Amino acid sequence: MVDTKAKVVVHEEVGTLYHHLVLEESRMAQDLRPGQFIHLKVPALEPSALRRPFSVFCADAKLGRLEVLYKTVGRGTKALNRVEVGDLLEVEGPLGKGFPEKCDGWALLVGGGYGVAPLYFLAKRLKEFGHEKVILFVGGRTKADLLALDRFASLGVEVCAATEDGSMGTKGFAVVPLDERIAQLRRSGENFELFACGPDGLLKAISDRAVSLGAPGWISTDRHMICGVGACFACIQKTVNGNSRCCVDGPVFAAKDLIWQ
Repeated sequence: MVDTKAKVVVHEEVGTLYHHLVLEESRMAQDLRPGQFIHLKVPALEPSALRRPFSVFCADAKLGRLEVLYKTVGRGTKALNRVEVGDLLEVEGPLGKGFPEKCDGWALLVGGGYGVAPLYFLAKRLKEFGHEKVILFVGGRTKADLLALDRFASLGVEVCAATEDGSMGTKGFAVVPLDERIAQLRRSGENFELFACGPDGLLKAISDRAVSLGAPGWISTDRHMICGVGACFACIQKTVNGNSRCCVDGPVFAAKDLIWQ
């Protein structure tokens, strides 16, 4: 784990409420794995303010850079909006346990909103390891909530989009095209694994499908990770092994191990 100051090299809006942040930090970029997160200290907040956790959108060891895709949802991210290129941010990471980077059969990635962030990093890593069978199923309220689709397409990843208002792709939720593809794969006897990140409703739906179908499922949970190192016990997720801390035991868990309320 590295605790350092990283230089902001890109900070731009990528749609309503969303921002793309790129930091220069070579040591962290080399060590980060898909599904892990970093802790950022946001400037312009009071000195006692805690760091904020962010999923890693991408890490490039060659360039020594890591990327974050975030949504403005509260006081911390509103303050982060004001960060400018050239600023130095206090950052700690890599933190947590990420996704497996190998897959048996088709890798079915399911994301909602900015939940696509760690899934892009995962897709990139799978492709680098020569895994060609990767599909993204992504959902949002409108097409404005569908992020980084061009980045997935540039990897050669098939993208199946769904929006609640029908403004792009299938009208409805991401599980609609997902269920259709799963049915096809089961008829042809092909193996697949599920990888998900997004709101709890989506995560439970994907977890339930993985368990009922007997397929491996990997779920990136989203809890209030205050300390990031397992000390505060604020990010508890119930599992078959008892109360687990998302920041150190996760945030990625096997679907079969999760207990949903």
